[in-house]
Amino acid sequence: MSNDRPRSSGGRRGRLIVISGPSGAGKTSICNGLLEQLPDTVWSVSVTTRKQRRGEQGGHSYVFVTRQEFDARKAASEFLETAEYIGELYGTPRKPVDEALSRGQNIVLEIDLQGGMQVAGKMPDSIRIFVLPPDTESLRARLEGRDTEAEEQLARRLAKADGEIAVARDSGCYPYFVVNDCLETTINLVKGIIRKESGTA
Repeated sequence: MSNDRPRSSGGRRGRLIVISGPSGAGKTSICNGLLEQLPDTVWSVSVTTRKQRRGEQGGHSYVFVTRQEFDARKAASEFLETAEYIGELYGTPRKPVDEALSRGQNIVLEIDLQGGMQVAGKMPDSIRIFVLPPDTESLRARLEGRDTEAEEQLARRLAKADGEIAVARDSGCYPYFVVNDCLETTINLVKGIIRKESGTA
């Protein structure tokens, strides 16, 4: 995903759009759709200690770093939010977010529940949306379709998903929940939420 998009000329400040949900819910596909279809919208590239998956390009999907590098950047207060998921660390660099918003661009963050709760506290005017799978069976099928993890890791992700959904509903941090059954429909629903929140509906 590329940040090479035209700048807004309207003088308005951009909006921070948070897309969260359990692993396999389709967050990345939704984010890709938003970036393709919404003007003046850019992608926030997260930093992670997890291993690079087949087909991923460093600096596009994620910036891949060692745990030592991550800890150093966290100590220097470079992250807007950080989270640990199944033993790996994730963080959103603060500077690119501030720069995009100042330029009048919307910026999309694909982050987990821990990170979303942190952003809700620091930036309450952010637009926060939690993506749900249609059911457990479809979530398993999507994760199996990745063909990137052993059965044990898959089982951990499925178990964690149930807990994440329950906490997200109880937390009050996510004003919006959408079920990702049909991708095109879901992208249109999310676009509608963003336009309503931005006053452009």
